[in-house]
Amino acid sequence: MVTERGLAEKLAVLKPHLDERQWRLLLGAEAEAIGWGGIALVARLSGASRSTVQAGVNEVRAGAEPDARVRAPGAGRPATEDAQPGVAEALEELVAPETRGDPSSVLRWTTKSAAQLVKGLTANGFTVGKTTVTRLLKKAGYRLQSTFKTKEGASHPDRDAQFRHINDTAAESLAAGDPVISVDTKKKELVGEYANNGREWAPPGQPVKVNGHDFPTGVPKAIPYGIYDLGADDGFVSVGVDHDTAGFAVNAIRTWWEHVGRERYPKASRLMLTADAGGSNGYRLRGWKVELVKLAAEIGLDIWVCHFPPGTSKWNKVEVRHEASPVREGVQDPFPCVVAAAWGS
Repeated sequence: MVTERGLAEKLAVLKPHLDERQWRLLLGAEAEAIGWGGIALVARLSGASRSTVQAGVNEVRAGAEPDARVRAPGAGRPATEDAQPGVAEALEELVAPETRGDPSSVLRWTTKSAAQLVKGLTANGFTVGKTTVTRLLKKAGYRLQSTFKTKEGASHPDRDAQFRHINDTAAESLAAGDPVISVDTKKKELVGEYANNGREWAPPGQPVKVNGHDFPTGVPKAIPYGIYDLGADDGFVSVGVDHDTAGFAVNAIRTWWEHVGRERYPKASRLMLTADAGGSNGYRLRGWKVELVKLAAEIGLDIWVCHFPPGTSKWNKVEVRHEASPVREGVQDPFPCVVAAAWGS
């Protein structure tokens, strides 16, 4: 004879492995087997409500057939999108201005958290929670991205407008067949017998011998300047050994245009650049603007430069290797685009 303790232990062991319907049928079968007082006893030992056990007994007595359904048709609360028609579309409208609604968007980003989206939907007359918003976003193809190194600087109310402006300007240029490039100086490296991260194939016990300390000894540094062509999804690197100056940066762009850009975009009327707010291509650097004007005159193109706000350099396309970018918040004042017009054009 099964004791109350034994029945309680059996139910506790089986419960994690059963879905809602299977659990209900088990409770009903045990209560039916006990007979009088079985419903109350099983409810007490399992922790389920009497109504749940009674429902299980009714199904057992009715001869429940195997069914893939956990609940009867129509059971449970209706999905939010069914109870509130239009909520999915309203959510997409809230997110689309930030992501452009297209995984291949020129500059894809998202700046609204689930809590902010809930507030936006509530303002539009919908009643939803963060769980529902997250589910609808996943259903629409969005995924929660890493938040690695996202808290940079103070928030600014004009941040989103700046990013939208950069994205729209880039999309307009690409649609017109004009080149859009993302530029930035990459990590400088010492030239010589210095240790670098990574490994290479070599005979066992014969690693490459390098200096014990990475102290510069008069040997110049290699300064890579990266150029990423958004339209062609292609990278170009110019390496210098002098200094990371505005002249060096613009000369790298000039080299890209002479070796790649001129042939790739023979009918171009302007060249758009996206750059960080500082460094050799900073928005305050007068030498950068002077050298760009010279370059514009040489190649006969208008040159448009859009600087990313301070603290948002990782949004620059030359910094990333994939379309999906993490949610980023907290950037400082945006700055307008600078245009270096080609003389005589």
